Amino acid sequence: MPELPEVEALREFLATHLVGHRIARAQPVAISVLKTYDPPLSALDGRTVTGVGRYGKFLDIDADGLHLAVHLARAGWLRWHDELPAGPPRPGKGPLALRVALEGGAGFDLTEAGTRKSLAAYLVRDPGEVPGIARLGPDPLAPDFDRDRLAGLLAGERRQLKGALRDQSLIAGIGNAYSDEILHVARMSPFKAVDRLTEEEITTLYEAVRATLTDAVERSHGVAAGRLKAEKKSGMRVHGRTGEPCPVCGDTVREVSFADSSLQYCATCQTGGKILADRRMSKLLK
Repeated sequence: MPELPEVEALREFLATHLVGHRIARAQPVAISVLKTYDPPLSALDGRTVTGVGRYGKFLDIDADGLHLAVHLARAGWLRWHDELPAGPPRPGKGPLALRVALEGGAGFDLTEAGTRKSLAAYLVRDPGEVPGIARLGPDPLAPDFDRDRLAGLLAGERRQLKGALRDQSLIAGIGNAYSDEILHVARMSPFKAVDRLTEEEITTLYEAVRATLTDAVERSHGVAAGRLKAEKKSGMRVHGRTGEPCPVCGDTVREVSFADSSLQYCATCQTGGKILADRRMSKLLK
């Protein structure tokens, strides 16, 4: 799933390629992708793109006051074309969900792999009309997101750290991958209880959040949209690297699997050598 750094890189890319250009047409291809009907998507036709923003994991394309807000979900992506394919897109079983064509022939496709369709596009007059944007917590890279702001957000929380970091209503933009990376940098267990964090540990966690996300955004700066996935994977320390050596201590990166996701961690760096129970493996060994 694209998270804050990749979506920020897409925002930057689109700002360079879209702003100042007129939209020739916007066409939904998959019925499931468009979540609003008023105004209709055809209202974008002929409008000029005046800005591209980001809210957490949402992209926001501003076209003369109408906002096309997009959430790429788990398997969605944006594919840029300097010259879009000739002819109208055809609905079917392929990954294409929505196409936006600019005057002059360039444009982009929103695609989604797999059968689970979660990619969402909203055409609204104000981004706050999108439920997912309206409930977002603060952006962890915003200038006013300081250590005390994080401490205030965590106050009263009784969840595990991994779950708290992924909660978009608490902090916007951090998902499964970067929560793994942040906790590895902070040398904290994903199962550590938030309400047991010391003041020093909150400082450490804050520094890990800012450093991890800032570094990822800087690595993605200037990377073309088509190469962002590879760039994300290459920069990971533990996420997606089960069985590989930890880049810090050399111990084996381990995994805990859940019904629809998994987390990766280093026992030596994060849990004092304790191997966390993997419910999926435990069932297999019974």
